[in-house]
Amino acid sequence: MKILVTGTAGFIGSNVAHALLDDGHEVVGLDNFNDYYPVELKEARHARLVQRDGYVGNRLDLADQEGMKTLFKTHSIDRVCHLAAQAGVRYSLQNPHAYEQSNLAGHLNVLECCRNFEVDRLVYASSSSVYGGNEKVPFSESDPVNNPVSLYAATKKANELMAHSYTHLYGFQSVGLRFFTVYGPEGRPDMAYWLFTDAMLQGRAIKVFNQGDMKRDFTYIDDVVQGVKASLFSDGLDPYEIFNLGNNQPELLMDMIKYLGEALGIEPQMDMLPMQPGDVPITYADISKAQAKLGYQPTTRLQDGLNRFVDWFKTWDKA
Repeated sequence: MKILVTGTAGFIGSNVAHALLDDGHEVVGLDNFNDYYPVELKEARHARLVQRDGYVGNRLDLADQEGMKTLFKTHSIDRVCHLAAQAGVRYSLQNPHAYEQSNLAGHLNVLECCRNFEVDRLVYASSSSVYGGNEKVPFSESDPVNNPVSLYAATKKANELMAHSYTHLYGFQSVGLRFFTVYGPEGRPDMAYWLFTDAMLQGRAIKVFNQGDMKRDFTYIDDVVQGVKASLFSDGLDPYEIFNLGNNQPELLMDMIKYLGEALGIEPQMDMLPMQPGDVPITYADISKAQAKLGYQPTTRLQDGLNRFVDWFKTWDKA
């Protein structure tokens, strides 16, 4: 198939694009290369993709309505894997309009193009953040998600509602994926495991929020990629689907810090701080639906995944 992947200079998008190319698909990539985190990392990911047969990259913003129409007119797209978004819970507190443009206007442009150019299936990134202040764990797709605690979470909930309306009105299939703290080599520099690793190597104290009393369902990138691929190609899915893609194993933040320290051979220095606005104390995915309908089964232990990240980070740090 010819598959449009948005966000191909990003962490998840670049890995999904490589996996699809490995399987013999053609990939049309899209990214706006914004400077939310260092563009050099995005350029490095992009540079590896453009060397591959079957890949065509486009520097384009999702919010560019005419540019998106031209992209779909130029390429005969079979399916869309929409992973581009303005990421980050904390950044949404400082720069809310970036989320309006990318996550709302951009998502609407993707939906409109899928409708007008007869794409039969749209897979798009949602987030575990939609569960917001929910106290029942593990989080299930059938749980109410009416209490977002950040603008980022609210935009992801809006994405799911927008997709539902387009599926209902126009008949193309939509599959929303609620990602749970995806990590791994070439990950995002704004995430805790990267920030902690960088601080430890530079001899700085790491900022530990909520006094370290937090749990996250850390999900390794290779496991997530398998779930994304299954969402694109599995038969027997309903017209409108939502899936959790997590590890089904919440881990203590303090354990993650311990594993990083062991991998680096460094005793972490910690600055214990209160909870940040927009944050939640725990994420924990019920993945039974994804297991049943997608054959999704994560296999990577947190310690193993963090060791791989640290091995990569040491080489990137020297670049």
